[in-house]
Amino acid sequence: MKLFLISDNVDTLVGMRLAGVKGVVAHEREEVLDALKAAADDRETGIIVITEKLSQLVGEELNAMKLKTSLPLIVEIPDRHGSRKGVDRITRYIREAIGLEI
Repeated sequence: MKLFLISDNVDTLVGMRLAGVKGVVAHEREEVLDALKAAADDRETGIIVITEKLSQLVGEELNAMKLKTSLPLIVEIPDRHGSRKGVDRITRYIREAIGLEI
C-alpha cells in the first residue's frame, strides 16, 4: 500500500516527496475533490494525507468518505504554518467527550 498527499502548498509536497510520497498541490474545492476521488479509486492507495486547510474546504465529502469505507485511511496534517485546530484540541476533546476539566 502507498501514501498519497493532497497539499495546499508546494513546500509540504516537496518534503513528502523526499520521503517517497507522491501527491498533488490543489487550491480549489473541485481540484481537491478530483484528487480525493483519484486517490480513493487507486486500489494501491492505503493512506490519503491531506492538509488541514484543504480538509476544511471539503469537510462534508471527507467525512462521508471516512464513514463509507475503511480504506483508504484519511489523515489530516498541519501545513508548514502549523495546526489550525489550536493547541488545546486534545484537552477540548476530553472535556467534550467525558465532561472532565483538566
